[in-house]
Amino acid sequence: MTAPTRADEAQTERLARLLDSQFRVPGTSLRFGVEPLLGLVPGLGDAAGLALSSAVIVQAVRLGARGATVARMVLNVAIDAVFGSVPLLGSVFDFAFKANNRNVALLQRHERDPAATADESRRAVRRTLVGVAVGLVLTLVAVAALVVWLLTLLF
Repeated sequence: MTAPTRADEAQTERLARLLDSQFRVPGTSLRFGVEPLLGLVPGLGDAAGLALSSAVIVQAVRLGARGATVARMVLNVAIDAVFGSVPLLGSVFDFAFKANNRNVALLQRHERDPAATADESRRAVRRTLVGVAVGLVLTLVAVAALVVWLLTLLF
């Protein structure tokens, strides 16, 4: 396998731009890519978006991203896939979140300073995991409260 080149980096950036920010909403500074549009096709569109986003991660690994940086990239894509799979609202989320652009930015920071990026990524992953855990607990409490409320209405 040959060593990655600047052309490989540019290809990764072009793919991320195509997925997240290739087009501009006329008269605004808002940008979007094909991923929110793919998400409008139930099931298949989300799977295609996930596959293309995974290609960005694979290319980043090929370019030398390691450890915590790749973990953060996977987390970005996972968040995008989970929230992006919600019909219609998922496309709005894809329009705003731009996981692939975030991943290219992570890769660029990693190239400038791998050690600092690893520490930053570990902290970010930890914060995200804590946030997800708190969110799950709050969701479980809310569901339990709803079930209790519905049972009191029935009986």
